[in-house]
Amino acid sequence: MNKEANSNDLPVPEPLVEVRRGAIIESRHRGYVVAVEGDGQIIAQLGESGLVTYLRSSAKPFQVAPLIVSGAADRFEFTDREIALACGSHSGEPVHVETVKGMLEKIKLDETWLKCGTHEPFSREVARELRARGERPGVLQNNCSGKHTGMLALALHLGAEPRAYDQPDNPVQIAIANTIARFADVAVEDIAVGVDGCGVPVFGVTMRQMALMYARLVAPPADFDEQTRRACERIVGAMTTYPEIIGGTSERLDTELMRAARGGLVSKVGAEGVYTAGVLPCEEWPRGLGLALKIEDGEDKRGRPTVVIESLRQLNVLRGEMLEAVTPYARFAVKNHRGDEVGEVKANFNLNVNDGS
Repeated sequence: MNKEANSNDLPVPEPLVEVRRGAIIESRHRGYVVAVEGDGQIIAQLGESGLVTYLRSSAKPFQVAPLIVSGAADRFEFTDREIALACGSHSGEPVHVETVKGMLEKIKLDETWLKCGTHEPFSREVARELRARGERPGVLQNNCSGKHTGMLALALHLGAEPRAYDQPDNPVQIAIANTIARFADVAVEDIAVGVDGCGVPVFGVTMRQMALMYARLVAPPADFDEQTRRACERIVGAMTTYPEIIGGTSERLDTELMRAARGGLVSKVGAEGVYTAGVLPCEEWPRGLGLALKIEDGEDKRGRPTVVIESLRQLNVLRGEMLEAVTPYARFAVKNHRGDEVGEVKANFNLNVNDGS
């Protein structure tokens, strides 16, 4: 786990999003998109699928998997809502904070054990209320507090040093690295490792491997052991049952996509323009599908959502009422300071789809 990512000589990205003002394309966001089936076959792509980038928060379901496989989740009687919170990047709303508190009570530790740091809650309403009261954000409002609580629980279950659960040589992080390697079908020593925003190891894999991880999450291969297959089922069930816990009650892409898909996909954003999804086996994709994309400049608010929705539309995952439900994320108006609409931000690309012919 000591290999560092080399960001030199990056593959050339493809244009994905146009920012238009009047008749002029004023800016572009470029990046990479890849979709694969569980056997690793590339179904669709745009840009080089071999780009190595960090999973960031897209790793969370796989960071939670050892908690379930080890028996720690059952030992501490974590509910599916609590599993969802550990998988999520939550908005710091009261429902999220209370859920983390409940998890900490079950493992008989308090918030002083969490090493994820603090940041302003993703919920604009909660952040505004904190400022109005002159209060600073707390560690429980950190979007990674559920994940860190799960790591603490795993440390206790494994007999590892809980104060060092964030260190790369701790059994918690070793178990997580091995899980990433297994789902990505890569040797653990070939995974690039850095430090995430919340202080724990972050893993770098190729775009194809990233998509493969999600294809295997929603449709685990037959050679996975029964405990791992059951963990996948529980993680997918928790995420699709509690989408508001993965993101927030409003204005969160993951939440709105899973609500629209009605249990048909798991959705997980990562920082710096990363996005991943797993499409459960369905008529269009009977073996399931993993999708991964990266906006090269790391843009998270206008570039990523438009590419996500357009990619899922072209893959025939989002259509009809599902597509209509997420339309607000598919295009963004460019407005001047008077509020006049003077342009738009929209996706403009065509995936190279392998139709099997």
